[in-house]
Amino acid sequence: MNSVPRDDEQHETLPGGNVGGATRVGRTVRRPTGPWTPAVHELLDYLRAIGLRGIPDVLGIDDQGRESLSYVEGRGVMVDNEVVLDNVLEEAVVWLREFHDLVEGFRPDGPRVWRGGEATLGDDEIICHNDPGAYNWIVQSGHFVAMIDWDVAGPGSPIDDLAFLAWTAIPLYREIPLDDLVRRLEILVDAYGEWGPMTILDAVVARMTTAGDRIAAGQERGDEGMLNLATVGEPQRTRDRVEAFKARLPDIEASL
Repeated sequence: MNSVPRDDEQHETLPGGNVGGATRVGRTVRRPTGPWTPAVHELLDYLRAIGLRGIPDVLGIDDQGRESLSYVEGRGVMVDNEVVLDNVLEEAVVWLREFHDLVEGFRPDGPRVWRGGEATLGDDEIICHNDPGAYNWIVQSGHFVAMIDWDVAGPGSPIDDLAFLAWTAIPLYREIPLDDLVRRLEILVDAYGEWGPMTILDAVVARMTTAGDRIAAGQERGDEGMLNLATVGEPQRTRDRVEAFKARLPDIEASL
């Protein structure tokens, strides 16, 4: 179904959105589309039908060719200016585990075009969100309520999603007191219930190295969203942060 805005509906540019940008129109969010949009909508429709909470509803494509999604009440997380509460971190990780468990049943019958290109889901893969950073969370009344911005979803390993979440939400991309880091890493480990802290730390280095490479590859092929990330210094910013994190790793590991 198309959710076309009325002339009297308010248009509001939403914060964030370095990759694509988003506009609120009434009770909907409008975002740019691409060849990956049909696969992402197929995924979201499946997840909604199977009962995953905390995702936007797909409403269709508007007259300007933008995807129309339901607006989720709450606020975004300003990752450079705040560290989410421990309970919010735990709730987001519990949600991620629920998503991973449910999405195991999503096995498309053949290749799909995702933002990274056409791909067939491997036997040992699931469809990951691929960008579950805290900046894509919606928080309401001190609780995690939703994960948004699904446009880079695609085949991957569950630990890659968890590593990406840890990068921005513990956070690991910048320095915080070591005691806080260790405590929050333990919260993440316990909430997901699959891997130990050392495994996750190793996965963070691998996943965020891949993140920089994917941004660079997208820029090379002319992906407008990836090109937009150059305005915030990507991919070099992520590559520099990964190197700084690797230098801190011995102290982190010694504290576990």
